[in-house]
Amino acid sequence: MRAGARGDIVVSEFLDSIGGYRFKERRDRLLDILDINLDWHMDGERRRVQLCMGLMCNWDILLLDEVTVDLDVLTRFSLPKFLKQAANEHKATIVYTTHIFEGIDDFPNHIAHMRDSTFVTNPTSWPIPNSNSKSLHAIALEWIGNDRKTRDREEKEGKRKKVRGARFQITPTDSETFYRKYDYGRQTNHYT
Repeated sequence: MRAGARGDIVVSEFLDSIGGYRFKERRDRLLDILDINLDWHMDGERRRVQLCMGLMCNWDILLLDEVTVDLDVLTRFSLPKFLKQAANEHKATIVYTTHIFEGIDDFPNHIAHMRDSTFVTNPTSWPIPNSNSKSLHAIALEWIGNDRKTRDREEKEGKRKKVRGARFQITPTDSETFYRKYDYGRQTNHYT
C-alpha cells in the first residue's frame, strides 16, 4: 500500500528507492524468478514487483497467503524452490496458505489442515510417514471435500447459515418482483 507502489513509476527506480541495492543478490534472483522487466511501470506488473519487494530482505518468519494465485505456471514452479532454499539458508519459517497445489509437493516439510480457525489435522511431517505417499493435491482434495461435507451437514442441521450455492427463497427479491410485474415479453411472447 506504499504510495510509490500505487503510482506509475519505473520498476528499477521503485526497487532502488526502497533499498533494493542493499539486497542485490536476492533482488536479482527474484527478478529472474518472477520474470520482471526493470523497465516496466508499476501500474502493469504490481503483483510481481510487490513479491520481489517483500522477499528481497532476510526474514525469520514469512506469512504468505495465496501469493502465487495470479502468477504464470513457470513462476509458480520456481518461486517455492527459491522460498525453500532461502528458508533453509537463513533458518527461517514460512507459513504458506494456498489452494493451488500443483508443483509444490516438495515445498513443505510440514502440513496442517484448518477449518473455521481450528486445526482439523495438527501440523504433520510431509510427506506423511507410513502413508500411501499421496500428492499434496490429492490430500488437499480429500480435506476440502470433507470440509464441504461438514459444512453441508451443519447447514442441514441448522448449526450454520447457508451462505453459498443455491438457496430456497420464500420471498422474491426486489428485482424479481419488478421483472415479474413488468415482463412484457412473457405476456406477448416477443422474446421466445
